[in-house]
Amino acid sequence: MASSMTGFGLSSSISSGSEIYIEIKGVNHKFLEISVKPNDLNNEIEEYIRKSVTKNVIRGRVDIRIKLKASYKTNYSIDSKLLKKLQNSLKDSKLMNDIQFKDIKDIPGIFKSETTQKINNNLIKKAFSEAMKNFVLSRNEEGFKISNVILKKIKQLENATKKIQNLNDKNLNKRSIKFKKKALKLIDSFDEGRLEQEAILLALKFDVSEEIDRIFFHTNSLIKELNKKTCSGKKIDFILQELFREANTLSVKLDDPSLKNHALDMKLYIEEMREQIQNVE
Repeated sequence: MASSMTGFGLSSSISSGSEIYIEIKGVNHKFLEISVKPNDLNNEIEEYIRKSVTKNVIRGRVDIRIKLKASYKTNYSIDSKLLKKLQNSLKDSKLMNDIQFKDIKDIPGIFKSETTQKINNNLIKKAFSEAMKNFVLSRNEEGFKISNVILKKIKQLENATKKIQNLNDKNLNKRSIKFKKKALKLIDSFDEGRLEQEAILLALKFDVSEEIDRIFFHTNSLIKELNKKTCSGKKIDFILQELFREANTLSVKLDDPSLKNHALDMKLYIEEMREQIQNVE
C-alpha cells in the first residue's frame, strides 16, 4: 500500500489544569527530516518524539508544533533567617509572647513564594501518540487515493499499448503483402541477396513486439509494488522511467500517425503517474 509523504495530524488534551496541543504536518522531501518546535523541550520528550517519527515515517519532512499550557503551583515558605532576626530583636520585649501570625504576615520578605509550571511527561507522550496516529492515518488515506489514480493510469496505458499492438500487427500484414508484390517485380533478376535484405529491414524497422512485452512487464511490476504492504516511491519512479524509455522507443519505430498518437498518450499517462508518485514515501 502506498503511503503519501503529505499528511496532517492533530491532538489536544486537558488534564489537571494542563493543556496540550500538538500539530504534525508532513510534506515531500528526498530524505527524512524532523523539525520540532519549541526546541526547548526536555530530553525525554524530544527523544520520544524522534523515535516515534522514525518508527512511522521513512521519507519526507515532518514538522511538529507543540503548545503547552501548564497549571501553576505556588509554594510558600518562611524566611528563617529573617524570622530569627525578628525573634532576636523582640526577645527582651514583653510583646514576644503575644506575637501572632497576623502580626508578621505583612513584614516584607518574611514569606517566600515559588511558582512552578509543570506538565507530566506521560501526558505529553499520550497526546503525541494520538497526533501521530492521526498523521499516519492521513498519510495512508492520501496514499490510497494516489494508488487508485496510478492504477487507473496503468489501465489506460495498457489499453493504449494493446491498441498499438493490434493495429501494428495489421499494418505489418499489409506491408508484407506490399513487400511480396515488390519482390515479384524483382523475380526476373532474382536478386536473392536484395530480397533477403529487404525482408530483414522490414522486420527490424516495424517490429515493436519486444518494446510491447517490456511495457507489460513494467506495468505488472508497478501493480505488484503498489499492492505490497509497504511500497517504495523511489522504486516506482524508477520503473516509470523505464516505462517512459520503452514508450519513447516504441513511438520512434511507429510510422502510422494514429499509432503515434496512441504512443503519445502512453507517454502522457506515464508523466502523470510520475507526478503522482512524487508524493509517495
